[in-house]
Amino acid sequence: MSIRLPIPLFVAALAVTVLASRRTAGATAPHPLLDSPSATALAATAGRDSVIFAGGCFWGVEAVFERVKGVIDVTSGYAGGSLNNPSYERVSDGDTGHAESVKIIFDPSVVSYGQLLKVFFSVAHDPTQLNFQGPDHGTQYRSAIWYASAEQQKETAAYIAQLAQAKVFPGKIVTQVSQWQRFWPAEGYHQGYYDLHPNQPYIVYNDRPKVEQLRKQFPTLYHEK
Repeated sequence: MSIRLPIPLFVAALAVTVLASRRTAGATAPHPLLDSPSATALAATAGRDSVIFAGGCFWGVEAVFERVKGVIDVTSGYAGGSLNNPSYERVSDGDTGHAESVKIIFDPSVVSYGQLLKVFFSVAHDPTQLNFQGPDHGTQYRSAIWYASAEQQKETAAYIAQLAQAKVFPGKIVTQVSQWQRFWPAEGYHQGYYDLHPNQPYIVYNDRPKVEQLRKQFPTLYHEK
């Protein structure tokens, strides 16, 4: 079970102490990532495409992609497991096979899939952390991508290979890449959690730096929510 629990008393009394002791693990460091081959290849006409990303706690990943121009909708939820209608409590046990994930719907004429990949691998999470992100541990916090098309699959594989060859990260990229699976939306109180609880210590320490790095590293993609 992760230490991340949506309980005000826990957050106030315990999260500050625990998270402060994990300053190195919790911080999001910027990476000078390369562009994917099609990062700037925008579609000629407006449309809708989708992808599922998992990179630790879905609160922060959702907050990042909600602030990317061209992203139409972001939903926090669960993917990759076999249990139907999973709950937060069951997924947090770490035995359902699900990962906390976000389903992203975007307009490829405004933001390319390659640009979303770059954001995902640079500021949304650390792809070298195996089955954890910062203070959150378990397979439910793994790094994963569920692609929606053969084109996405090809581009994702090529980009990961490109990053590995360039040795952008000090460790091995452990992101799992799989075909689209059923996505289960999380409970309502998880949706928009970052904006509803901007001063919660977990959000301030773990997720606000991700949004700030998005603003700094991707000024042309960033927009205020």
